[in-house]
Amino acid sequence: MRSRPFIIVAAVLVVTLGLTAGVYAYDNGKRNRIAKGITVSGIDVGGMTAAQARSRLEADLQPRLESAIRVDHGRKTWKLGPREAEIAVDFAPVVDEALARSRKGSIFTRVARELTGGEVRAELEPEVGYSKAAVVRLLDRVRRSIDRPAKNAKLTFTGGGLSETEGQVGLAVRASELHKQIRAAIVSPTASRKLVARTEKVKPKVTRSKLARKNPVVLIADRSGFKLRLYRNLKLQKTYGIAVGAAGHETPAGLYEIANKAVNPAWTVPRKPWAGDLAGKVIPGGVPENPLKSRWLGIYDGVGIHGTSDRGSIGSNASHGCLRMLVEDVEDLYPRVPVGAPIYIA
Repeated sequence: MRSRPFIIVAAVLVVTLGLTAGVYAYDNGKRNRIAKGITVSGIDVGGMTAAQARSRLEADLQPRLESAIRVDHGRKTWKLGPREAEIAVDFAPVVDEALARSRKGSIFTRVARELTGGEVRAELEPEVGYSKAAVVRLLDRVRRSIDRPAKNAKLTFTGGGLSETEGQVGLAVRASELHKQIRAAIVSPTASRKLVARTEKVKPKVTRSKLARKNPVVLIADRSGFKLRLYRNLKLQKTYGIAVGAAGHETPAGLYEIANKAVNPAWTVPRKPWAGDLAGKVIPGGVPENPLKSRWLGIYDGVGIHGTSDRGSIGSNASHGCLRMLVEDVEDLYPRVPVGAPIYIA
C-alpha cells in the first residue's frame, strides 16, 4: 500500500497538470481573438476574431478612405478621387498586428489578463497605398490656378523723360504645407478630407524704393528737343539746353553710363578729316583753344558732355557727336552727376 505522502504528491501533480492543460487550452482558444483595448483608427476591435475585425474595418473605414480629397480656395474647388489617387486599402496587416499585440507576454500573463478583464492599450492604423504623382498633380492644379508672380518695379527711358512702373505684390500657395496636409488626409480615415489652400503674399524683388536707391541720378538726353534732363531719386530736378551732333556726326542713341569725369580736361583731337592739321594733337585743359572748356563727363567712345563758348549753337545740331552745354550749365551739372550714373540718349 502506497504511503500517504506519495498520494499527496501525486494528487498535487495531477491537479497542476490539469490546471496547466486548462490554462493552455484557454489561451489557445484566444489565439485568433484580439485582446480588449486595441483600436484601429478609433474603431474598437477588442474581443473580435480576425475575420470579424476585417469585416468591421472594411465597413467603417474603407468608405472614408475612398472618399475624395477636396481642396478649397475662395470659390474654387479641386478634387482628387480614389481612382485617380489609386487608393489601395489593406486591412489584413493591421489585423495581424492587432493579433500579434494580443499574443505578447507569457501564457500565464495573457490568461491572467483575460480572466481579470485587463486590456492591451494599442492604437493602430491601417496601411493605405496611394499615388504620390497624383497628389503632386493635384497640387500643381491648385498652384496654376492661384499662384500669381510678383512683378518688379521698372524704369522706362524715353526722350520725353523717365517713367516708372510700380511693382505688384504676387500670391503663392503654401505648397509645402498643403502637400503635407493632402498626404496626411489621404491615409487617415479620421482626418478631414476638406482642405483649404492657404496663400501668402510674394513681394517683388525690385520696388520703387530699390530703383531709386540703385538709380539716385539719371540723365535723359532728348536729341530732337535739345534738352538734357536731370533726375534725382526718380524725380525731375533740372532741365538744361544742349546742342547735339550735326548731320554725319550724330550723337549715338541708347542707354549708357557716365564713364569718367574731369575738370579742365585736356583734349586729344580725333584723327578725323574734319580735324585738319590738329588731328592727333593734345590741347591742354584750361586754354581758350580747348573746345571742351571747363568740365567733361565722358559717355562712350570719345562722346561726352562738355561746355561750349558757342552759345548760339545750343538748341541745334552743331557738334561732332558730343552733348554741348553752356559753360555755366555744365559746371552746375558736374557735381550733381556721379561716375556710373545712367544716361539715356533718345
